[in-house]
Amino acid sequence: MKTINKASLGLSLAAVALSGCQEKKPQQPNIIFIMSDDHAYQAVSAYGHGLNQTPNIDRLGQEGIRYNNCFCTNALSAPSRAVVLTGKFSHLNGLKDNSDRFDGSQNTLPKMLKPAGYQTAMIGKWHLKTDPTGFDFWRILIDQGPYYNPDMKDSTGVHRYEGYTTTIIGDQALEWIDKRDKSKPFFLMVHNKAPHRHWLPEPKYFGYFEKTKFPVPFNYFDDYSNRGRAAKEQEMSVIKDMTLHYDLKIYPREGDSLKGPDAYWDNELKRMNPEQRQAWEAYYKPLGDRFYQAGLQGNDFYKWKLQRYLEDYLGVIQSVDDQVGRIMDYLKQNGLDKNTMVVYTSDNGFFLGEHGWFDKRFMYEESFKIPLLMRLPGTIKAGTISEDLVQNLDFAPTFLKLAGVQVPDSLQGISLLSGEKRKSVYYHYYEYPGVHAVKRHYGIRTDRYKLIHFYNDVDEWELYDLQKDPSEMNNVYEDASYTQIREQLLGELEKLRKQYEDK
Repeated sequence: MKTINKASLGLSLAAVALSGCQEKKPQQPNIIFIMSDDHAYQAVSAYGHGLNQTPNIDRLGQEGIRYNNCFCTNALSAPSRAVVLTGKFSHLNGLKDNSDRFDGSQNTLPKMLKPAGYQTAMIGKWHLKTDPTGFDFWRILIDQGPYYNPDMKDSTGVHRYEGYTTTIIGDQALEWIDKRDKSKPFFLMVHNKAPHRHWLPEPKYFGYFEKTKFPVPFNYFDDYSNRGRAAKEQEMSVIKDMTLHYDLKIYPREGDSLKGPDAYWDNELKRMNPEQRQAWEAYYKPLGDRFYQAGLQGNDFYKWKLQRYLEDYLGVIQSVDDQVGRIMDYLKQNGLDKNTMVVYTSDNGFFLGEHGWFDKRFMYEESFKIPLLMRLPGTIKAGTISEDLVQNLDFAPTFLKLAGVQVPDSLQGISLLSGEKRKSVYYHYYEYPGVHAVKRHYGIRTDRYKLIHFYNDVDEWELYDLQKDPSEMNNVYEDASYTQIREQLLGELEKLRKQYEDK
């Protein structure tokens, strides 16, 4: 592996800003697709939950459109990425869970855009086990990638870049835009590792939320009554499964029973340079000392775990928002903002203490729903808010139609710009047995109701009235007053399974 001591990309923002001032805008719009990993919609301030501020991501909605009901098809990293690339559900693109390898020979979005004159690039988290195909340029993290000093692979091999990974991805995105063939439109995928577990903030954001007291969700101590085995048997509880050391950065003391540094954590610290390590220890070691001195017990301890989790999770997102701002500023400085669609989303949602959980996987709202904000002046009216039911399945058809490319019949989504509306959306999760022990399930969601079938080692159904029960605490599948609704939903579910060829 070739090592580069400093991630000197040879470009300052000032140089970047000057380089493209005279370029001629292509007639077809450019498309920048920014996708983060595990970014909960609750942690995008445009959605109004009040946990943090993401002004740059919010700008996309203010200057374009915010979708309030966008959903993933399978709340897991690799499957979600495969859906975006292919415009097909997991059972058809061949990647159902994180153990599968993506078949790069199949037709994908960049391959469909290239005949229309687009130059294409992929930078950041890939996580599909095989190398990217169909891109003019790609540079990807190895597997999940670390938060500091990442190794990245491209067509020339593996190289190390020194710095904070989110910033490095932003640097490289700007460098590629600046050096591209300016006579052609471009399609660029910018994929962040952040805010994936285990949430290592950039040094400038150490302690950024330490004085913010986050509200505890009303169902943080959920006992999962009136719900089935899936909710009861998961292993994603903040209270039971979130670790003090790996997740919450509390150093073990000599003689304590607290588990010491595991291999992954130890490698993260060894990867840091002396300056990074010094800053890290200057903040986190005193934090651990204060924890031990407090001697928290019971509910006080459980609430502290949630607070500590959110401090780092949201701190990591601050850097993501910074990089979105850099890209937006670059486009404006170079006269590209009027003819470039910029999209921000996440591969899946994430639990931030709701039901007592972290992680994703479930078809419940916090995991199933994803943020989606995008702008394109002249095509999307500024300040638009959509309540339509849309999915990440729709990204590929949207970009193809925008580029003037005929959308193949094999793609299963719809263009978000077509005006077509759905009655319901479909979901299917497969990774069980697996990490976090979330059982296999599939289901549908309408504008008011959600029907879920858990299967494999169980056979259980859940039905939620989202108007009366938006937090999904009361399963009404056996409630006689919902008999007619249940039968209608069962019929709609079978219709979608047939439509999407999910047998």
